[in-house]
Amino acid sequence: LGLEPSAVVGHSQGEIAAAVVCGALTLADGARVVALRSRELVSVAGRGGMAVVELPASEVQVRLEQDGTDLSVAVVNTSSSTVVSGDASAIDAFEARMQSEGVFCRRVEVDYASHSAQVDPILASLAASLSEVRGQQASMPMVSTVNGAQLEGPELVAAYWCRNLREPVRLDQALSVLQSEGHGVFVEVSAHPVLAMPLTEACAATSGV
Repeated sequence: LGLEPSAVVGHSQGEIAAAVVCGALTLADGARVVALRSRELVSVAGRGGMAVVELPASEVQVRLEQDGTDLSVAVVNTSSSTVVSGDASAIDAFEARMQSEGVFCRRVEVDYASHSAQVDPILASLAASLSEVRGQQASMPMVSTVNGAQLEGPELVAAYWCRNLREPVRLDQALSVLQSEGHGVFVEVSAHPVLAMPLTEACAATSGV
């Protein structure tokens, strides 16, 4: 469509698309990661869930520890937008509690708990199935939401994609890197613009769009 990004960032499995766009993965390898990741997740589907809550991650973590649930912080979108992940019934209870306190909280439309202990049983199998995936030198900057740093490309092998599925998504760190480098216009490419609200809020201080 003629839009040429000066940098790319991927959110959770969106990192696969970002890696293809910046040239760090071939289209074939990107499709392979999507397909095999999805195939592995089938075995853990139906037991978990995720919910976005408009509270700082540190505050969410305290609440989870107080509740004694198996939920965990799965995503830190911005300083005030967090996603929790874990057992489906615990997600329902957490959402009800937040709403009763007047805190914005809603379920994410998935039936599995990415970025939580629920995916631990499939990580070894996923690593084996992705063993032939090879990253290559990126043609434009890609900032990782796994480690909050710019990637070169060759590190996007099986181990990275396992971390991508298991570890928290740190969009806040990636956004901080981009803003510090002067990026100010952000385009969300998604079937559902779930990041529009937190990104708008996070960019306000730097007059970003």
